[in-house]
Amino acid sequence: MDKAEFDRFADAYYDQHRENVAVTGEGPEYFAEYKIRQLRQIVEREQIGVSRICDFGSGIGNSIPFFRKYFPDAALTSSDVSERSLTLGKQRYPGGNYVLIEDSRIPCESGAFDVAFSACVFHHIPHEEHVTWLKELHRITRPGGLIAIFEHNPLNPLTVHAVNTCPFDENARLIFARSLAKRLSAAGWASPRIQYNLFFPRALARLRPFEASLGWLPLGAQYMAFARKA
Repeated sequence: MDKAEFDRFADAYYDQHRENVAVTGEGPEYFAEYKIRQLRQIVEREQIGVSRICDFGSGIGNSIPFFRKYFPDAALTSSDVSERSLTLGKQRYPGGNYVLIEDSRIPCESGAFDVAFSACVFHHIPHEEHVTWLKELHRITRPGGLIAIFEHNPLNPLTVHAVNTCPFDENARLIFARSLAKRLSAAGWASPRIQYNLFFPRALARLRPFEASLGWLPLGAQYMAFARKA
């Protein structure tokens, strides 16, 4: 998708997303929260001090309430190519820092953030541009900082079906976890790791406590790729 397409879908995004994930028995908030909760776990495990976070491709701000919940003392910068999405984000969650991405550059200083975060954004970016954007995220992250990217898993048939039937994913190209890990390395990130997520729908929610031990299994609906800046 380009900027114009994101602007066009911005107002309908929440309702379309809710309809698209309804088959799981959950709403958009469930999927937004699990990502930030898992990010919190990674940060604590890696012992990373977090005072500044950049949400790359923040859209209409679905992650903002959960950043505020799990990182209450951190300053969040929401960034996106879609001006309309940022406007909606400001209306929904006033008081944050919102920046418009233009000309293949995030308008932030080098080393400004402890964490660079991205949720289901890279499948909208042409694959040949991934390394360019991963380098830009590397630039704005401080030494010792973390990048965490959540993406749909193309090895999961239900995920593939959901993407193929979602209006705002009409131009999406899913990314294999191994490919994203290689691109992180090519962009200068150290020791990329993969963790698979979302194995059980709400009907099997009683099994969700086991998901933490299944991160190695490439069958989850999504995965997280994370790495450090040396």
